[in-house]
Amino acid sequence: MTKHELAVQADISDSFLSDLTNGRANPSLRILEAIAEALETPLPLLLELTDLDKDTLDELAGGKAPRSLPTGFLRTSAVLTEYQSFRVRQWDQINKDSIRKQIAANTRKLKKSKQTSKKTSLHN
Repeated sequence: MTKHELAVQADISDSFLSDLTNGRANPSLRILEAIAEALETPLPLLLELTDLDKDTLDELAGGKAPRSLPTGFLRTSAVLTEYQSFRVRQWDQINKDSIRKQIAANTRKLKKSKQTSKKTSLHN
């Protein structure tokens, strides 16, 4: 999706979206909701990509905000030296690979469970 398409779908001007993406403007909650809807992304998930803390995200969601990461994983932002950044990117890749493996294993289990359920229902 281009910036123009996003602006049209969120019903905001191209120039305002440009100001947002360049840090020259601050969106209202209504604008954030419109952008999230245009991106087909829940607002709490969109906000999770920011530096807002968990309690603020939960409050904005009107309860417990859905999380996009498995239990035990967190997103964070930090100012790092080049070497620290290099190491963090390595850890990030290791964790992403681990999460992908967990998702693949869970998907296989779910498919196997569905196949077993179908076989059981056919025999009854």
